[in-house]
Amino acid sequence: MRAKKEALVLILAGGVGSRLNILVQSRAKPAVPFAGLYRIIDFSLSNVMNSGLTKVGVLTQYKPLSLMRHLGMGEAWDFTGRSRGVKILPPHTGFKDSDWYRGTADAVRQNIDFLEKNPADEVVLLSGDHIYHMDFHTMLEYHRHKKADVTVGMMVVPMSEIHQFGAGITDDENRIIDWEEKPEHPRTNLASMGIYVFDYKYLLDSLYKDREEVDFGIHVLPRAIDNDNVFAYPFYGYWRDVGTIQSYWEANMDFLRHDSPISPEAWGIRTNIEADGCSADRPPARYGSDASVSASMISAGCVIHGTVHNSVLAPGVIVEKGAVIKDSILFADCVVGQQSTVDLTICDKRVRILDGVVVGIGSKHDSPNIAHPGHLYTGISLVGKDAVIPQGVTIGRNCIINSQTTEDAYSAKEIASGETL
Repeated sequence: MRAKKEALVLILAGGVGSRLNILVQSRAKPAVPFAGLYRIIDFSLSNVMNSGLTKVGVLTQYKPLSLMRHLGMGEAWDFTGRSRGVKILPPHTGFKDSDWYRGTADAVRQNIDFLEKNPADEVVLLSGDHIYHMDFHTMLEYHRHKKADVTVGMMVVPMSEIHQFGAGITDDENRIIDWEEKPEHPRTNLASMGIYVFDYKYLLDSLYKDREEVDFGIHVLPRAIDNDNVFAYPFYGYWRDVGTIQSYWEANMDFLRHDSPISPEAWGIRTNIEADGCSADRPPARYGSDASVSASMISAGCVIHGTVHNSVLAPGVIVEKGAVIKDSILFADCVVGQQSTVDLTICDKRVRILDGVVVGIGSKHDSPNIAHPGHLYTGISLVGKDAVIPQGVTIGRNCIINSQTTEDAYSAKEIASGETL
């Protein structure tokens, strides 16, 4: 019997990720920090590494520079050597960011030369913006056992959430017999995870066959289900698409739980500790005599003199005396001044909150953000990279303080719930 060739991996990491609002103003969604020390893409990359796969193409597009710096040459995930590596695959055509790739299948088609130069028996196609732990070796064995043309990673989700996903109807052998893409009136709660295994030749033939099929979920899968062998691979572990502010915040809070379903250390998740804002050159965290910390992630280089509860602090965050951080996520090198309160807030890098500020005042059920009601509606406020909040200012719920906002931009001491500055 002919020996199997190692599967080729493609990670889709080029989406705009607009529902993450100002967190993706200057970075691709997979490059957004997570759980203090990591980037979102670290989970997909580490799963690939831990599954013994070594040839990876990362399809980039939107704001790719921070992602490319983070990936480097792939050393952090042991993807360097004669027979292994990470290849960055930018778009070949297009004049506008949003026009470069028309969909997931179009993105892979534009990089078909990479496929052809790296022949394999299967192609593992992943998204770079999910938090999960998965053994792709087991999925590949399942795919081969079923003699499938396409295998789709799928899991049961609440029926109330299925409208966000592709949904598969299966028979008793897990063969997918029908498909609904983001159904308004679903017939199943079995959701696609955006994880696929394709037979290599089948994928190439599909991409060449119909160049108007630009998306896997909308075009390629329904046609394959009608004509070929498509199976669901059931997954029962933790998996979350962190493509919205709410789901991103919830996943970080899941990480903090005493019975957390997210365990980066046990999962073998690696990150590039030499990249921007990471902990390679940071001293240990320091705690003053008046510090109080509970149920929180405190990274290297942090200095805590106040109270931190149920929050994630990335490297280099400073919490001054009397300050209170609660239910919040602070990216690297933020500073929270004396007697300030930060409640249910996500702060991007290098935010400076001066003394006596309150971010997150009022009811969590106050007005959704007026400019982006679909992004901020549960009380979470956002503060952009390098923004400054002046002394004594109060900021309500569901607010947005844009990146690089200076003290001069504040015409009043109060930002009402739902407003954007």
